[in-house]
Amino acid sequence: MNQRVVIDPITRIEGHLRIEVEVDEQNVIQKAWASSTLWRGIEVILKGRTPMDVGLLVQRICGVCTFSHYRCGTEAVENALGLEIPVNAKYLRSLMMSALHYHDHLVHFYHLHALDWVDVVSALSADPAKAAQVALKYTDEPIAAGEGDLRAVQKRVQGFVDKGRLGPFANAYWGNKTYRFSPEQNLIALSHYLKGLEIQRVAAEMMAIFGGKQPHPQSVVVGGMTSIRDLLSPARLQEWKAKHDIVRDFIKRAYHADIVMAADAFGAEASVLGGVNVHNFICTNEFYGADGKHLYHQGVIHDGDLSKVEDVNPDLVAEDVTHSWYSADKPQHPYEGTTIPEYTDYVERDTVYGKLPTLDNEGKYSWVKSPRYNGKPMEVGPLACLLVNFARGNQKVVDAINAFLQETGLPLEALYTTLGRTAARMIETEILADECDKIFDALVTNLGSDDTLYIKPNIDPNKEYIGHSFIEAPRGMLSHWVRIKNGVVENYQAVVPTTWNAGPKDANGNIGPYEASLLGLKLEDPKKPLEVLRIIHSFDPCMACSVHMMDYKGQSLGEFRVGPNAA
Repeated sequence: MNQRVVIDPITRIEGHLRIEVEVDEQNVIQKAWASSTLWRGIEVILKGRTPMDVGLLVQRICGVCTFSHYRCGTEAVENALGLEIPVNAKYLRSLMMSALHYHDHLVHFYHLHALDWVDVVSALSADPAKAAQVALKYTDEPIAAGEGDLRAVQKRVQGFVDKGRLGPFANAYWGNKTYRFSPEQNLIALSHYLKGLEIQRVAAEMMAIFGGKQPHPQSVVVGGMTSIRDLLSPARLQEWKAKHDIVRDFIKRAYHADIVMAADAFGAEASVLGGVNVHNFICTNEFYGADGKHLYHQGVIHDGDLSKVEDVNPDLVAEDVTHSWYSADKPQHPYEGTTIPEYTDYVERDTVYGKLPTLDNEGKYSWVKSPRYNGKPMEVGPLACLLVNFARGNQKVVDAINAFLQETGLPLEALYTTLGRTAARMIETEILADECDKIFDALVTNLGSDDTLYIKPNIDPNKEYIGHSFIEAPRGMLSHWVRIKNGVVENYQAVVPTTWNAGPKDANGNIGPYEASLLGLKLEDPKKPLEVLRIIHSFDPCMACSVHMMDYKGQSLGEFRVGPNAA
């Protein structure tokens, strides 16, 4: 008899993601459902507002992806008004976007996803001297992986254990048989987990230099940027470059090495050799480069066929809410999209933990909508971006993928796995780290003859405008859609990466990437489903982006009082 497994919450950041699966007698997943439990309301908040404030408001969708929404919302308005911003502004937005990608991808692997691969308890039994030698197998110049470094890390974490203050290392599935790192490999990765906390701060500081602050930068405006004083300061430019070199060094000497180490250790682990069961991929243009062309190019792949890549057609995007807690009688294009809540309750069932409220999988069961491209579910994210660009013959991507496959001894098919999805983030980041130096130099050179950063927009209140923007956020293709009438926002929709990946099944019974990725997965222990976490976390879920909370009746959700000396 099949059993129900409930994991809620499943995310380590931007939570409120619930996964339920049904396993058979052999603990193989037969059915899966993904649900988010906060209502989306940001689109409603924007109605009646001036378009000039859109970017500042939509970046509050999320505390992690702030710049993605800020820029995408601003560029949707620029598209509606027909604005072509100055080249300096394009370069600067690329540099800020690179800082976000560095921060997001490093935080994702080390602080949101690493504990799915790394057994911290095992690391405590490692031999630091042996681990230092193991680190040299994956790079000639390891970071934070010398014998002394590793011994200090081991002592530090052992202190946490002895005091019972495990913090982020608590409540994990230590000892699960699908962990494959040796104790020494676990210790290396644990050291980089702690070092990564320092590096992600440097990446955040990079954003703040040109953005004014991070999170929620404030220098992007409709028509360009407001960072001219920073750009004309050699000290500020050099500060950005110095911080970029620190982050780039970590990417090269730690992040790359750790992914190669994971490929070595997990190359035969069944639970990471699947996880890509929707073979449709979509991405968009990103990173305005030094040559005036984008580093990554847009495209659509159907059924995993790398011999055919179509251009993205914005008219083919629609959102289905058949199994989402919204009301709509058919799939809606974002320009015509509505956000009308229609909540239905949970169903009590037997689970492996006893009786629990569970999702009504035959009815509505998620606050996430189900985006479709020409009626098909699509995976978005770094894997989609690399596959599209590999298929298009983007030489930087082709060379990087081939080099990684040669280094690890993996076939091209290995990209269509959870391991491949995780590796794709690193490869995408490493390509960007090399290209970003060129973008920075192009900006500095152009500033010598042209310091223009802004052109003034104009809105005719007697005209109606529609516009959209597609960008490749760290988690994948993000689009914002705006309709402007009487000088204010009449309608607004954001179709975000996690919505593409986490959406429930549609009216035709097609399931999205999250749900599909779990089918056929065998669990070592249904009560400790580490394998589910590893696969879902490889997408880097961001539920705050996907569903935004507000009370539909305008009532207070809670009150908090923080004293001036609060800890």
